[in-house]
Amino acid sequence: MQGLTSAVLAAFVAYAASWYFGLVEGNFALLLFLATIVTGAYWLAERYYFLPQRLKAVAVLEASDAKRREDLGKMGIKQVDGDIAEAKNRLLMQPWWLDWTAGLFPVIIAVFFLRSFLVEPFKIPSGSMIPTLLVGDLILVNKFTYGLRLPVLNTKITEGTPPKRGDVMVFRYPPNPSLDYIKRVVGVPGDQVEYLNKRLTINGQPLSTVSVPDFVDRVENRLYKQFEEQLGDQKHKIIFYDDRMSGVFPELNGFERKSACTYSVQGVSCKVPEGYYFMMGDNRDNSTDSRYWGFVPEKNIVGKAFFVWMHFWDFKRIGSFD
Repeated sequence: MQGLTSAVLAAFVAYAASWYFGLVEGNFALLLFLATIVTGAYWLAERYYFLPQRLKAVAVLEASDAKRREDLGKMGIKQVDGDIAEAKNRLLMQPWWLDWTAGLFPVIIAVFFLRSFLVEPFKIPSGSMIPTLLVGDLILVNKFTYGLRLPVLNTKITEGTPPKRGDVMVFRYPPNPSLDYIKRVVGVPGDQVEYLNKRLTINGQPLSTVSVPDFVDRVENRLYKQFEEQLGDQKHKIIFYDDRMSGVFPELNGFERKSACTYSVQGVSCKVPEGYYFMMGDNRDNSTDSRYWGFVPEKNIVGKAFFVWMHFWDFKRIGSFD
């Protein structure tokens, strides 16, 4: 078992190292699932086989010691040297390969269920959601609001509440589902979404926008025009880099349900299909989103972002947003 365990642990380390150095495309959900299965198997083996074997060995030791003392007592020897306490402790001690597997199972399964069904932490890697979320924000994502899903398979097992306009949502990037993206829900199934000349219109109704003080980008030391936008029953802020920039990214060469969209020099107009969502970043001039790669299918939903739990360079960022 020691050799087998060494090989299993080495495989996990090799995968993690390959992921870290970019040699493979990592899947943390799969890695955590496999770790739960492996450590769970060791935990069961420890509880129902290895521990009983060690307890049996201790019982044999105690019986042997008791028999020895009894035999010596019959010979009139009352003072018997030898304390078996240390030997019992050595027999009961888990070997390292069980300590690093079965011993970790309670922690790993707690993390697995917490991450899979309650909340999952993410780090914001880009500025596509500025000013709502900044690069380096560590956020929490609610995994049950939109319905619980099986880990790894992402199969929905409870209905939950459908995403609504204005929600900040984490989802699997349609062109590459192994990547997680975060954007704002702009269009829900059945909506007619138009983004023409940098003006967002939903079902023929232009969204209300109010100019607010410029956003200060402390990283680039620049000011950007900032507006407050009313989307559904929520208000949020958006920014533009340059009013003269095009209002739409050039679309990819084909994406699922592309026929539902019409592109022009003014922007894009899309009819959101059933079971799909139209997503946009709050940083309108610096966000590759549904204008660029199309709709997000319902099966790609991960959860609803709701809280910044840490930003190491600005503790004032901690708290809920929107």
